[in-house]
Amino acid sequence: MRASAMLLIPLLIFMLLVDIYTFRGIKPLLAKLANKLLRKSLVILFWSISILVFAGFCLFMFGIQQVKQSDAYIYVGYLVVSFALFYIPKFVFIVFVLLKDIQLLFKTIFNWIKGKRKKSLSPNNSGRKMERAEFLYQMGLVLAAVPFAGILYGVTKGKFNYRVMRETISFDNLPKSFKGLKIVQISDMHLGSFNKKFDQVAKAVELINEQEPDILLFTGDLVNNFAEETEGWAPVLSQLKAKIGKYSVLGNHDYGDYSDWESAAAKEKNLAAIKKFHQKIGFRLLLNETETININGEEIALIGVENWGKPPFPQHGDLQKASKDAEGQPFKILMSHDPSHWDAETLPKTDIDLTFAGHTHGMQFGIERAGIKWSPVQYKYPRWGGLYREKEQFLYVNRGFGYIGFPGRIGMPPEITVVELT
Repeated sequence: MRASAMLLIPLLIFMLLVDIYTFRGIKPLLAKLANKLLRKSLVILFWSISILVFAGFCLFMFGIQQVKQSDAYIYVGYLVVSFALFYIPKFVFIVFVLLKDIQLLFKTIFNWIKGKRKKSLSPNNSGRKMERAEFLYQMGLVLAAVPFAGILYGVTKGKFNYRVMRETISFDNLPKSFKGLKIVQISDMHLGSFNKKFDQVAKAVELINEQEPDILLFTGDLVNNFAEETEGWAPVLSQLKAKIGKYSVLGNHDYGDYSDWESAAAKEKNLAAIKKFHQKIGFRLLLNETETININGEEIALIGVENWGKPPFPQHGDLQKASKDAEGQPFKILMSHDPSHWDAETLPKTDIDLTFAGHTHGMQFGIERAGIKWSPVQYKYPRWGGLYREKEQFLYVNRGFGYIGFPGRIGMPPEITVVELT
């Protein structure tokens, strides 16, 4: 309880400073409104929203022990959205208030250097200064509406606007029987974040099936942390189809590391239930092992490792153990949740031809248009989304099917990957 209060105090101070500075900018704009009732209503609305956002944080902090563990992620999402929706636009607006202050500061310094005393301004001059200030504030309001609209779209439509990304990759060593093999990859479902929106995900399942995959790969993070998040999802996800087979691996969130458990046995039971769910929906979960895929007497190796990430992420993956049965195979595919594993172990230590990864989500925010490819996640993961190549080895990083933390996607739609081998 005391720790929660300690977190809320700096949050309250921060929010108050932002709100006071924002209100300072909008106050002269409100004064221009002729309707007194409308002015008062807008002022009340401004401060009421701020109070409600802070009250939401208070309720969560002091009531978290009464929240079902898996539902905590949903409530955190609500708080993140409310804060982002009403405070990121304020940050944009504040920039224009600061511009006016900086302009005034420079003018004051300039006049001081020239030795001029500050004189009372004539009504006309004062009016011109107010007009310039109002223009800056109005521009700030217009530009602040851009992130507001973007966030609103991301949390309502963007997170379910599934995008199919297609790649064709040619390999000299691919057995002839596998020419034209269609691999569909999905990653990072985070089922608990969907809040039981079965109908929306069912549409994505239909879209996946429309791709008519030969092989369907799921590269980890089925849940946020708890096996109970899978409740009710089996009828939807068991509808996923693939001609040859459906295969999966575990991600960092699947191990239950982001919670305190009553005992090691309880944590292990949670993991066992997650593994069982993979089987329930028809996926072959590869735990540091190889599956041999045969077509017309020709074979390729599909290797699946448990999660391997750079600290603080767990390193359960054992690539040497997993690829032991792949020795001698002419062509190898690897499923590894974290793309950093490719640079750390796959490239320097193996001849694996094609690796599929996920994990980054493209940070659920970015720009991929007109030749621009950018997301803040690239400063943590240089290989964060799409196809990468080093000599004859390829990596594809899926941008994620679900979401976590921020319950939306802005400029980074949820992804269904289709890779055809030639």
